[in-house]
Amino acid sequence: MNIANLLEHAKARGIMIATAESCTGGMVAAALTDIPGSSAVVERGFVTYTNTAKQEMLGVAAATLAAHGAVSEQVAGEMADGALRFSHASLAVSVTGIAGPGGSEFKPEGRVCFGLAAQGRDTVTETVEFGPLGRDRVRRAARDHALNLLLRGIQQSPTI
Repeated sequence: MNIANLLEHAKARGIMIATAESCTGGMVAAALTDIPGSSAVVERGFVTYTNTAKQEMLGVAAATLAAHGAVSEQVAGEMADGALRFSHASLAVSVTGIAGPGGSEFKPEGRVCFGLAAQGRDTVTETVEFGPLGRDRVRRAARDHALNLLLRGIQQSPTI
């Protein structure tokens, strides 16, 4: 992933980005802001590791968390929507998952849910099963996947 290229595309289209992260703990925002000049594109990042943080900072509904759990496409979608609502960004990505170690029969280690929200478009969500790669590798894979989602979102946006 060429992050500088992602940032250049966003800047050319007048897109500001927000991130909403749980299992990656800010790794997506850190990857974006490692590049000089990223402040022209990166509006803010939310690290919402607990359910309370997801509710307070992003407006994730307690009922959604109770019905589906934090690691779900429903929560990922609400996280991405909240990142847009509580920022000045026009594109937001969210990440919530089980990096490990551990997991359960129903939510195994390596399951990560993503959301991508853009002003004027329906929010999209997806789940990727990275498998039990170990905590560090799952987190890095989730970061890279989120960056690729952002690039796709930027490429689908009209130029301002």
